[in-house]
Formats: sequence, C-alpha cells, structure tokens
Amino acid sequence: MAKYLIVGPSWVGDMVMAQSLFITLKQRDKEAVIDVIGPNWSLPILARMPEVRNAITLPTGHGEWGISTRRKLGHSLRSEHYDQAIIMPRSWKSALVPFFANIPHRVGFKGEQRYILLNERRKLDKSILNQTVKRFTSLGLPSELAYPPVDTPSPVLRVDPANQKRLYEQHNLSERPAIALMAGAEFGPSKQWPIPYFHELAKSAINAGYQIWVLGGPKDQVDGDEIVEGLGEFAINLCGKTQLVDAIDLLSAAKKVVSNDSGLMHIAAAVGTEVHGIYGSTSELFTPPLTDNKTIHNLHLECSPCFKRTCPLGHTNCQNLLTPDILIKAVI
Repeated sequence: MAKYLIVGPSWVGDMVMAQSLFITLKQRDKEAVIDVIGPNWSLPILARMPEVRNAITLPTGHGEWGISTRRKLGHSLRSEHYDQAIIMPRSWKSALVPFFANIPHRVGFKGEQRYILLNERRKLDKSILNQTVKRFTSLGLPSELAYPPVDTPSPVLRVDPANQKRLYEQHNLSERPAIALMAGAEFGPSKQWPIPYFHELAKSAINAGYQIWVLGGPKDQVDGDEIVEGLGEFAINLCGKTQLVDAIDLLSAAKKVVSNDSGLMHIAAAVGTEVHGIYGSTSELFTPPLTDNKTIHNLHLECSPCFKRTCPLGHTNCQNLLTPDILIKAVI
C-alpha cells in the first residue's frame, strides 16, 4: 500500500481533471491512500471524489509565497509518513510542503529550478503530453509509461440526491427538463460567448419546453440577470445563490449544459450531463470536456486559438461569429 500526498492545481477545471490522476493511482494500487492539498474552495469538490481520503487546505491566497505557513503545514504532516508526493503545479512554492514533510519521493515537472525540492524532475514534453489530463495522469505513472499515458480515465464526481432535492425546493425549480447555461469565464472575455447570444438561446429553449438555469459565481450575477430578463418563470438566475458543490448536483440534474471553456463545464462532464462546449481563444484539443457525451462548438478561425485573455485583434470574432442560431439548432 502506497501513501500519496498530492499538491493539487489552483483552478476549478484543473482540480476536476486531477481526478484522472487519482483514479489512475487507485487502478494501479487499490489500497493506495491519497491525500490532496488544495485551495479552500476545492475541499467540497475533493469530497465528491471517492479516491481521496483527506483534502487538506493551505491557508494562503492564490499567488502568495507563505513560506512559514508551508513549512508549518509540512512539519505537521511528517507523522503521516507518506511514501510519495506528486506536485501538479510547476511553481517553486508548490513543492515546499512535501519537502518540509520529509517525503522521500517527490515528483513533478521541471520548472522554476526546483532542484532540491523535487528529487524526480520530469521533462514536460508538450508535443507528447498535449493535453492537461495527460500531463496530470502521467505524473502517477513510472516514467517509462508516462510519455504519453496509454489510458486517461475520465473524472466521475459523486452526486448527492438529498442535496439535489433540497436545491429544487429552495429555488422553486420546475419539473421541466433543464438546460444549464454557464456564461462566466474567469480567464477573460476572449473565452466568453456574448451574453445577448445566451439570452437568445435561453428564449428558444423555454419556448421549446425547457427551463433555464444560469449558473456561476457572484461575479456573474449581472450577466445572469441579462440572460433571463423578460423570459418569465422558467428562466432562473442562480449565479451567486449556490455553492460550488451545489453545481455538481444541479448539473447532474440538468438534461444539457451550454458552457464557455470553464471549470463548471468540466464539472458537468464529470457528472455525465450532455455538454455543449464553446471554444474560440482556447482549444478543445488541449482541455476538452472529459466525456463522450459532448458537442464542441468552435469556428476554428485562422487567428484562434490565441490563448489570450482579451482578443489581440480587438474583434473577438471567434465568439461573435458563432451566432445563436448555430447553438439553437444543435442544442434544442
């Protein structure tokens, strides 16, 4: 039985895709013990992954060095006697806790001169490990099997039917089949399908007998209001009214989802819901929704993917030219 401490990623979608690594470790050793260090927001998501024993929060903000905090946490974990640490981020600070925990085998990709902190530094060959999920999964395999992994299991998040029922009652949701819309894009506006387009899609869906749920965080509330404006009782803006863990249960109840390339899209994929993923400035070749039940919408313009937060050409045609009628025809 191997005992692992894994330093997880800092983005919602990446943490969902990290489950592919956890599943891989369990496939190779059913008795493996897996503890994961992640941001505070990730704890409820990790709790929905049966492979994870403990989720450990690091009380520092995103981008903070917090060396003394990391040293203290590492020292507190020495009594666990982990066999191996897997450090998923490539930053220097992310490797500190396993180092301070005296874990004998510490593996991660080369990055930021982590010579002492890691004692197995692997080359990140982006031409072979050409997807995020392949990079994550490869770190759980011996190097001779890692370039690339033969199999990358898809994430499968547990659903809580009792919480699902509570959410229906709390938000007075209809029994109509639901289409969930995720209009936010934390990365930047270049990843965001226009809000008026989401509104047109929502209007057509309601006329076709669906209810619409707009999901997102507090930052997405204004956009959510614009999407549901004037559409009546079957269009509900839930942005900022639910927790991230609630999104798991709501998305599993939805019949379909339409989403920008975002963390919520990856959650929807991990609960088996039909995903319509919108790409433009990013690529489905690199971060696809990890499900067979998907349709990708991407115009594949000459200028995309650019992977920029805002359109360097100023027109964002990769989103604007993907008109509502295209999605309406595919989704409804």
